[in-house]
Amino acid sequence: MTLFSKIIRGEIPSYRIAEDDRFFAFLDIYPLVRGHVLVVPKAEVDKLFDLDEGDLSRLLLFARPIARAMEQEFPCNRVGISVVGIEVPHAHIHLIPINSADDLNFTRPKLHLPPGEMEEIRKRILSRLK
Repeated sequence: MTLFSKIIRGEIPSYRIAEDDRFFAFLDIYPLVRGHVLVVPKAEVDKLFDLDEGDLSRLLLFARPIARAMEQEFPCNRVGISVVGIEVPHAHIHLIPINSADDLNFTRPKLHLPPGEMEEIRKRILSRLK
């Protein structure tokens, strides 16, 4: 079972943003910038492009309202999408508020935010999803 499956099952706590029967979105605990969200399928599939066609397209449709909420809540030029998939063998996309391509640079140091700030970020995104 992957780390993401344990998060989806509630075995590991997370800052949940959205969930349906096929997908789960939550804050990255070591974000590149404030508001960095991970969107994962509930099915354990290692590589994003190994998802079946329906789930691959539905993943983006599930992510769209989250990205729009992020754009409204965090000062950014747009929400970028990154597919890296090296650290956790479970398909996922990163939604990241960006102002330049460098904001998607995963070699940069990650933020270490206190739980209270993470919860505030979660609430800010959720307030725009309603």
